[in-house]
Amino acid sequence: MRKKIEVTLQPPESTDGFELNRLIANSPPLDPNSVYCNLLQCSHFSDTCICAKTDGKLIGFVSGYLLPAKSDTLFVWQVVVAEEARGQGLASRMLTALVERPACRDIRHIETTITPDNAASQALFSRLADTLSTKVVQGPGFDRKLHFDGRHESEELWRIGPIHQ
Repeated sequence: MRKKIEVTLQPPESTDGFELNRLIANSPPLDPNSVYCNLLQCSHFSDTCICAKTDGKLIGFVSGYLLPAKSDTLFVWQVVVAEEARGQGLASRMLTALVERPACRDIRHIETTITPDNAASQALFSRLADTLSTKVVQGPGFDRKLHFDGRHESEELWRIGPIHQ
């Protein structure tokens, strides 16, 4: 069993963008983004993202944003936890803390997409639905052939809600 790591959960800052890019690159099979994309997540979307740090080092991150056409829905783009911090419930803690942030007080649903073989993410979001005392509805998301030109697995849409805060 790993030693429990003391973690601070907080909104990201623009200076976290480069370290986030490195964390994602070191966490396959997550899809890497450009450093610029990660800088935007950490600055423009800091109200709907959350980072976990220990001794000033970024060890976890949840990126999300409010859907422009459905402002009551938080879309969770990526969840990443550094290898040394896995197995301690950090991803669940970050998601729960994010939902409790002021920017998310009016959300009624959370959406994300998950590949059919990603049991860890399926378990994470199922636990989140249980924590929030609500349900998960799965449906089509992004198709391997139609959206990814056959270069990426299909992604199923997971919709969690309604959320009553």
